[in-house]
Amino acid sequence: MEWISKSNILIVGLGLMGGSYARALKRLGYHIMAIDSKQSSIDYALENGIIDRGISEVKEEFVKDADAVIFALYPGVFKEWIRDYQKFLKPGALITDVTGVKSCVVYDIQEMLRGDVEYIAAHPMAGREVYGVENSDDSIFRNANYIVTPTEKNTETAIEWCKSLGKILGFRKISVLTPEEHDKMIGFLSQLTHVIAVALMTCTDNQHLVDYTGDSFRDLTRIARINENMWSELFLLNKDILIKEIDMFEKELKEMRNMLADDDIEGLKDKMRLSTKRRAYFD
Repeated sequence: MEWISKSNILIVGLGLMGGSYARALKRLGYHIMAIDSKQSSIDYALENGIIDRGISEVKEEFVKDADAVIFALYPGVFKEWIRDYQKFLKPGALITDVTGVKSCVVYDIQEMLRGDVEYIAAHPMAGREVYGVENSDDSIFRNANYIVTPTEKNTETAIEWCKSLGKILGFRKISVLTPEEHDKMIGFLSQLTHVIAVALMTCTDNQHLVDYTGDSFRDLTRIARINENMWSELFLLNKDILIKEIDMFEKELKEMRNMLADDDIEGLKDKMRLSTKRRAYFD
């Protein structure tokens, strides 16, 4: 399926992810519009050719020009935007997002959304440890995964449109999950890993460790440089699943601790062999 033939694409939220979408789509020849509450982000994007038009306040005459809208907002702000400004959207517009949790977002927005506008949710599994449009880079999409999370309210046309968006942005693999499947998966693959990285950085205040560290610690804590506002919101919105994942990890950690205490070298080796086998799936 050809991606949307119309050219006006509005990106709401011009941070790292919104800016990276803008760079990729503008390079492909689409007319890119953007709304961001920070005028400095709009100015930077215009000066650097990342977008064609931009404003820092939501205006009807601007929004109604968009054929498709990509929301790169925190979940709560996303819901508020739809509640307050969906009246400005063009009839027939397709909207999608980059939100990191789905069950608590998708159904609420689909419930409140006008019948002549369709929302098909997606999650680009890509990012960096820096923020803002000035750090945007569409190369983060290459070899990354992209997840579409439709519901029974979505049409096949919208689902294919969203999958096509992932393809033209350069994602390696396009997957389709329910919002519930997505949130369980993300609780382990993303949120638990961020919890572990934060815990590693906060369990000791020895500032001299930087003088001795090697690649293993740097790799494990790369994501510990974290946006506390975004990630605390994501954790809480998916807390039931994340708590279960933390409990599972705690149980596994305790097993290894007991093997050490008991000098159980074979048990440790078994764990390591299993770890090596499972890690090979990702190589």
